[in-house]
Amino acid sequence: MKVMLRKNAAGQLSAYVPKKDLEEDVVEEKMGEEGKIFVLANGWELTFPKLEEPFDLPLTAEAKKL
Repeated sequence: MKVMLRKNAAGQLSAYVPKKDLEEDVVEEKMGEEGKIFVLANGWELTFPKLEEPFDLPLTAEAKKL
């Protein structure tokens, strides 16, 4: 699924999923076997296999829900 990453007004990293019309703050970042994993405030875990650091924001990337 396509996910847009950006900083919100408070400076917190947030993720927007257009197909679900969902915007949540990223509460945790970790590395997994498949790539970078972001844990959202609603409990979703999204893995970004091709996300290389440093990345410029805003960024639209392909993600997979765990």
